[in-house]
Amino acid sequence: MLLPAVPEGVVWAILLLPVASLLITGFITKPYPRMSGYVTIAAIGAAFAFALWTLDTVIDADGHALAFGSYEWLSVSTTNPVLQQLGGPSLSIDVGLRIDGLSAIMLVVVTSVSLLVQVYSQGYMEGDTGYSRYFAWMSLFTAAMLGLVMMDSILMVYFFWELVGLGSYLLIGFWFHKKSAADAAKKAFLTTRLGDVGFLLAILLIWTKADTFNIPLIQQMAQDHQLSDAVITLFALGIFAGAVGKSAQFPLHVWLPDAMEGPTPVSALIHAATMVAAGVYLVARMYPVFQVSEEALKTVAYIGGFTAIFAASIGIVVTDIKRVLAYSTISQLGYMMLALGVGGYVAAIFHLFTHAFFKALLFLGSGSVNHATGTFDMRKMGGLRKHMPITYATFLVGSLSLAGIAPFAGFWSKDEILGAAWADDKILFALAMAVVFMTAFYTFRAIFMTFEGEYRGGEPPEHGAAHHGKPHESPMVMALPLLILAVPAMLAGFVNFPSNSTAGLAHLLEGALPHSAEEALRHESFNWGIAISSSALALGGIGLAYAVYQAKVISSESLQKVFGPVHTLVSRKYYMDELYEDVIVRRGLYGFVCAVGQWFDTNIVDGAVNGAGTVTRRVGDGLRWVQSGSVQAYGSVGFAGLVIAAFLMLVLLER
Repeated sequence: MLLPAVPEGVVWAILLLPVASLLITGFITKPYPRMSGYVTIAAIGAAFAFALWTLDTVIDADGHALAFGSYEWLSVSTTNPVLQQLGGPSLSIDVGLRIDGLSAIMLVVVTSVSLLVQVYSQGYMEGDTGYSRYFAWMSLFTAAMLGLVMMDSILMVYFFWELVGLGSYLLIGFWFHKKSAADAAKKAFLTTRLGDVGFLLAILLIWTKADTFNIPLIQQMAQDHQLSDAVITLFALGIFAGAVGKSAQFPLHVWLPDAMEGPTPVSALIHAATMVAAGVYLVARMYPVFQVSEEALKTVAYIGGFTAIFAASIGIVVTDIKRVLAYSTISQLGYMMLALGVGGYVAAIFHLFTHAFFKALLFLGSGSVNHATGTFDMRKMGGLRKHMPITYATFLVGSLSLAGIAPFAGFWSKDEILGAAWADDKILFALAMAVVFMTAFYTFRAIFMTFEGEYRGGEPPEHGAAHHGKPHESPMVMALPLLILAVPAMLAGFVNFPSNSTAGLAHLLEGALPHSAEEALRHESFNWGIAISSSALALGGIGLAYAVYQAKVISSESLQKVFGPVHTLVSRKYYMDELYEDVIVRRGLYGFVCAVGQWFDTNIVDGAVNGAGTVTRRVGDGLRWVQSGSVQAYGSVGFAGLVIAAFLMLVLLER
């Protein structure tokens, strides 16, 4: 341990500092935009320092875990009539922290990437009219993700999970005056809500069956089979449904490419360290539950594997550099889910760790390119290597890591996933190897189209800074984060270097799992055969990209003609947007709502109006005999009334 044990107050400060930044930038420094940026950077910088201190303590802590006392927020006993009616157990909501190897790693990843994104944003968002609002929402987004990874209660995790969704809505729709941005924000919010319904149902199920929200207790109960197999499987699938939405897995992936409508630094934070990482983190956090259900694990593995190759195929044809990276993120998240499904728990966390740095680097690099050219369309770029040497060099580092070229970080984590797939499921292994080739191809296709050849123009930029017509390197406030991120993109893989297996991630992650679940920490020996084969595939993908887009030995137009129908299908994203919008939303949801509305209007509203008239007419017809005009009849009725009244009075007096 390099430092003394971290106090509880410091750990809470990791969460509360971004919250304080949100309040200050939202209510105090709004008239002073520059100050809003400085406050956010200071708050998240301090949170990053505290996260490093916390990680240092966790590394040497007994069991690699720190548990801080829970504070009761809400308690409702079984004497409550509502709970008695529902037949549910008592409800106690506690707010407590549990910091183990998994959450400590995530704290460092979230705060470090967020800090660099805030610094970069100083240059990227300069001149934007919503400057202070931008940093307020970034503080909210960061705080939500930090709370999500720190809580020891699954209900509190859900609370911060929804805050992450709110933050993404506000940031994706930051330029709400643009219809495309407003639509993208709504699409992201509504699509992820579908998965969140499954997550919420899973929480309600476990509360009724286990009478607790405490994550370590739920993990242990699942491992000890104190819950039925059906409950465990349903709970795990509900958790995974939430993860499918947040981590943009098929079929709820459609929101993530459109999320590119937000500012590019937002995309970097979403794709690298916050929202999309939340789904993988959730499955990893509840992994002891998944271990008990073979059905749930297979579901995770095959949806992840399919998503990986599905998204990679689209990344091959899109021409917007941010969308290439977006589909790359979907594909890499599928890789992580595949790893979790085949038992590669450590490999999945390892890839989540390395991916955060090289993907943040690539997104910020794309923002630097946009800052210089005013466009994200790679067809209007080219020749930027000589104009933007820092951006080019750092983007190349991130691309080599994403493509899995040794010794860059992505090589080590990717090959651990391949090794886990080889040991568990040869079909998924073959699929994952195909993704290696495709990833290298679309990554270097972007390199060659963007940085090689001759400059092909540009457009007005998306942000407030002026575009000067000629490509230029970004200011140092934007270039410095690229240079810093390039270091972990190169070296982060050595954290779990094969020869370091006794002190690597597997050792650190012991505290995240109960002892009965530690089989997940098995460390497969590094398979050099797989490493060499995957490297050959990656180099083949790079070579093909070079032949088509740099040397032009093969014409991309001729390839499009050869694969005409396939190219059309893939370039239209397999018509998934049309399926959702035209079939599911317009004909399905809208049609259902319209049919229900028409039935309600015809039978309830019109029925009430027409029924009131009918009842009035029939009551009038029924009472018409009373108004007969006969004095004898009126006298008889009056006499009968007096007799009844006298009888009632006698009865009451006798009591």
